[in-house]
Amino acid sequence: MANFLPLSVKLVDGTKMSVSSICEAEVALQGQWKNRRAAPYKDACRLIAAAKAGTCNPAIAFAAFKAAAIDQRLLLPAEKSAALKMWDGLREDMQK
Repeated sequence: MANFLPLSVKLVDGTKMSVSSICEAEVALQGQWKNRRAAPYKDACRLIAAAKAGTCNPAIAFAAFKAAAIDQRLLLPAEKSAALKMWDGLREDMQK
């Protein structure tokens, strides 16, 4: 399965997860969500299963997972990578 840029999610029970693959998204969807009846959640479950079966593009399934996490306000803000932090420091030094 394809790997994606990691998403950080915090489930209703307080469990924090880093999700960067279809398999990890499937595990996260089995955790505690605010509303399992919501359309974005159901779409994500269906598309993740289809991606595992090979009948759906993994990128589309992962995007559906991200949309469900955003819809239920479970997606945590992304932190800057170490390289980006270093670049910001260099840029600040150059501006002085």
